[in-house]
Amino acid sequence: MKVLMFGWEFPPHIAGGLGTACDGLTRGLAKQQVEVLFVMPSASGDEDQTAVRIINASDVAAFHTKQEARRIFDKVQFLKVTSNLIPYLGPDEFEEKVDLEREKEWNEFRISFGQKYQFSGKYGKNLMEEVMRYSLVAAAIARQNQFDVIHAHDWLTYMAGIAAKRVSGKPLVIHVHATEFDRSGENINTQVYDLEKRGMEAADKVIAVSHLTRNTIINRYHIDPEKVITVHNAVDFSTREQREITRGVPEKIVTFLGRITFQKGPEYFIEAAYKVLQKTKNVRFVMAGSGDMFNRAVRRVAKLGISPNFHFTGFLKGEDVKNMFAYSDVYVMPSVSEPFGISPLEAMRANVPTIISKQSGVAEVLHHAIKVDFWDVNALADAIYGLLTWPALSAMTVRCGLEEVNALKWDNAALKVREIYESVTREKSKIQ
Repeated sequence: MKVLMFGWEFPPHIAGGLGTACDGLTRGLAKQQVEVLFVMPSASGDEDQTAVRIINASDVAAFHTKQEARRIFDKVQFLKVTSNLIPYLGPDEFEEKVDLEREKEWNEFRISFGQKYQFSGKYGKNLMEEVMRYSLVAAAIARQNQFDVIHAHDWLTYMAGIAAKRVSGKPLVIHVHATEFDRSGENINTQVYDLEKRGMEAADKVIAVSHLTRNTIINRYHIDPEKVITVHNAVDFSTREQREITRGVPEKIVTFLGRITFQKGPEYFIEAAYKVLQKTKNVRFVMAGSGDMFNRAVRRVAKLGISPNFHFTGFLKGEDVKNMFAYSDVYVMPSVSEPFGISPLEAMRANVPTIISKQSGVAEVLHHAIKVDFWDVNALADAIYGLLTWPALSAMTVRCGLEEVNALKWDNAALKVREIYESVTREKSKIQ
């Protein structure tokens, strides 16, 4: 079986757990005899391709002729018309309005025939333009390759998945790693929500990374429950190693590692740190990451007067992440809304006792991590203090957690995903 897979990032250049999940899943699929063509906007050339073939979208020309462009452009239909229920327009007038808008879009869209788009692959101010250009290139890639199934990861690639489906006729599976409600709470970006909903509606099957996410998909996006399937993430144990590190400080270390954004709950980590430091000074807190709440977090730490025992590292990746886990005595993930959360699995794999919020998908599969409500700062502080103070509690959490995480393998997740591929291809063949 051959899969055309669309993603936005892939190790070693990642901004979060999405790239890590794509890497683990493709390795698991390779063991299931699934060949993966992984398309990303901007590949660096140093990606590990032992289990996957990387296609760099920046190396692919979307169109070679205007005729080819028009055929794809008409078939993909990027223009979003919200509704034809416009009280002052009849059917003919509405159709004319749509045609005019599509022609305007065609004329305004910047196309260089035979040339290639140079994607940044980042999350900058022109992200929406890159998302749409990526979908145009996806259509070209789908025309140039043979495959059985299309698999699109997260909202950035859903339009690419839809485009590939429309030019190839192959079934589409979309993988929801997070929703706009996870990222923004109730103050959602409606444009992102619309793209997510369109992807879910166009998909033959929708993979959710947790039951928590599955419920959001069904209740917030109104998707048929029959086509939404939960496949929990996992952790790669093949890279597990015992690291010999030299600590430069005598105090114990409590770590937050992730984006410093609303979703990840950094403010609750800071408030809990303040409460713990009222009881003991033999601890340092580390916030590793970057994000839109970074400056606010720094100001709050300064205002609380805990700066001597609180450190900001900025964004970490690769070996620095592994070293940070090796330094840590406790790992904390106080997410407000976490569809899954791979970092607790990585922490437990590194023998670090872990505290997670009950509002995370990973809480569904972990029974030996300490769980607290994200908003309960007192409970979080008590859990941190307990793990730092009572060695027996910490040792038991590490021992049982390691056994538990060891059972969460990407091979098992990949087997479930392959079964989903087989089901959508069977359904497609019945229709044909």
